[in-house]
Amino acid sequence: MIKIIFPLIMSIIFALIHLLGYKRVVKKLHISKSMKKFFLFLLIFNYISILGYLLSRYFLDVPDSLYFLFSLSIGIGFTILISILLYEIMNIFHKIPFEQSKREFLKKGGDVGFLSLGALYIGTGVAEGAKMPIINNVPVLQNRFSEPYRIVQISDMHIGGLIDKEFVKKSVEMINEQKADIVVITGDLIDAPIERVSKAVDELKNISSRYGTYYVAGNHEYFHGIEKTLKHLQTLGIHILDNSSVHIGDFYLCGVNDIFGNRYGAYEPDIDKAMKDVPKNRPTLLLAHQPRFLYELKGFEPSLILSGHTHGGQIWPFGFLVSIVQPYLKGLHSLNNNRHIYVNSGIGFWGPKMRLGSRSEITVIEWS
Repeated sequence: MIKIIFPLIMSIIFALIHLLGYKRVVKKLHISKSMKKFFLFLLIFNYISILGYLLSRYFLDVPDSLYFLFSLSIGIGFTILISILLYEIMNIFHKIPFEQSKREFLKKGGDVGFLSLGALYIGTGVAEGAKMPIINNVPVLQNRFSEPYRIVQISDMHIGGLIDKEFVKKSVEMINEQKADIVVITGDLIDAPIERVSKAVDELKNISSRYGTYYVAGNHEYFHGIEKTLKHLQTLGIHILDNSSVHIGDFYLCGVNDIFGNRYGAYEPDIDKAMKDVPKNRPTLLLAHQPRFLYELKGFEPSLILSGHTHGGQIWPFGFLVSIVQPYLKGLHSLNNNRHIYVNSGIGFWGPKMRLGSRSEITVIEWS
């Protein structure tokens, strides 16, 4: 049921966006009727492509080239939403009293600039999305250890569709080059049934580090059969932190299931269970997919929290919407009592292979 609800909601939202795009933007553009019909056709075609994306993401197998084209329709849909907002702002200026000839000149010039800006926005986003992740070195200074622990974090890989075996293989090579003490994966690892992406996922067994690889589930795992996913990851030697903890070196590593488990009715997050074997006043690293799990800590104070989920906004300006429900969008943030949270921008992407104002990353944390 959950697998059906999400694409259904997305299809309704994008239907409204495209309808408003036609009524509030296309119909008001200072262009010929034939051009308006052309843009109407593009809107219809783009919406059909979005439906194709949602179907191929969750229900069907399609060629990668077709899937890539479908995915771009999501990015164009986001662009249409931004265009609606910008065009409404532009209409305010059009109401300023000018001579009719000047008004028409400004309207035509504004519309040309508006369409050009939209094309540049999409093109830049696609170019940025095609780049491999950066290595982001982040020192976390808490004066807890005589020697720092080197932690490599990845999050939100979303294996499936355009995130394929080759991408995972290259990412593993980049991870191994960092010579980590420990590697952690903070959710949304897959975005398809494990049977469809197992060959790509299997590349993760080649990750090497001193203490191993540890994982907590994200919300997208629940959409595709979380039970099968967890079982498969265990066969790769990846340690699943299912509301549990483990003692590593001088600290305790804890992990909680994602908040989405409360809706799913299984694999719910349980901070009490995760922290029950952790002595007080010991350095503690907590893995929680969503930064807003900060609100669920029930008085526990992990020394360092690693999260993901936000993609750093992925495509500007949608980070502002994410910030409505998440306390932090990306990067390192100080908490009280010499504590920190780091929010990873994600190594992959959801929807279009686009990024704007947010780079995909592999985070190398030097925790001391």
